[in-house]
Amino acid sequence: MAAVKSSETSEAVLKRLEWTVLRRLDGWLQGDWRSLWRGTGLDLADLREYQHLDDVRHIDWNVTARTGVPHVRLFNEDRDLTAWFLVDISASSLFGSQGQSKGELAAEFVGLMARLLTRHGNRVGAIIYSQQVDRIIPPRGGRLQVLQLLEALRSPPTTGAQPSPQGITRLGDLLQAASGHIQRRSSVFVVSDFISEPGWELPLGRLSLHHDVCAVRLFDPLEMQLPNVGTVWMQDAESGEQIQVDTSDARFRKRFAAAADTAEAELRAGLARAGVDALELTTEEPLFEAMLRFMALRQRRARAFRGGVVGGRVRSAGWAENPPARENAAP
Repeated sequence: MAAVKSSETSEAVLKRLEWTVLRRLDGWLQGDWRSLWRGTGLDLADLREYQHLDDVRHIDWNVTARTGVPHVRLFNEDRDLTAWFLVDISASSLFGSQGQSKGELAAEFVGLMARLLTRHGNRVGAIIYSQQVDRIIPPRGGRLQVLQLLEALRSPPTTGAQPSPQGITRLGDLLQAASGHIQRRSSVFVVSDFISEPGWELPLGRLSLHHDVCAVRLFDPLEMQLPNVGTVWMQDAESGEQIQVDTSDARFRKRFAAAADTAEAELRAGLARAGVDALELTTEEPLFEAMLRFMALRQRRARAFRGGVVGGRVRSAGWAENPPARENAAP
């Protein structure tokens, strides 16, 4: 898929996504949409054993007393589902080596997912973060709401030809703001590259106690493996720090890859501790393929709920048990 072009209007972006991705997804989903979402509706969907971070308010005490093992209730989601997009558009989102920045990819994902939701009568809203929480867009339905989200995300976060340093990202601030603002149980998509100060795992876990949370991690392949392009200057987009490096040095490239692997392992562990589903979006992959993975992830989760526990716990469809291979970036 082509990258979002600055000359492209939000209306043009949405139309392109509808024709190139949404129409293809319609044929793939068939009648399975409702089964992808579980929530707090009136219809009981299933029972399963209690897991760490489950909402204790959903414990079925009668079943728990009979079996001696805590069980929680699962409900079919109300038709008027509310979804929130917590979008990190800090300076690191401006990076992209494949003709598309991570921020442009985030806007396309939010626009596509928001349109998919609003077409089924649901409402979508957003909390947008750059150096701080910049904007809160209350949830509403309809195509105009999707266009408003796209316009907010595609607006340049900085002015001038070169972005100015914004300071260190504190993703925990965004998550804490969301916990205080989102009252009704909702589906929450945390869209970020997760390049942030430590400490976001705990507020993410707290958010997942009350909401159906999916972490959407933005990724560019150049962040994991440096090419041999000789001596270059590199600048941290958030701190403004510059350093000259010799990428022709094989030992330096090896140390860079090792550091990237360590950071990747820490990120996966943090998401696993928070107990959330995770989807990876890479700037080198068509969005349609990423959306297929997301829908498959939701269906695996729904089947796991219906099938009960595996080895004492419901199996996760996220990174914790299925880490992505670097070659294809598939979760």
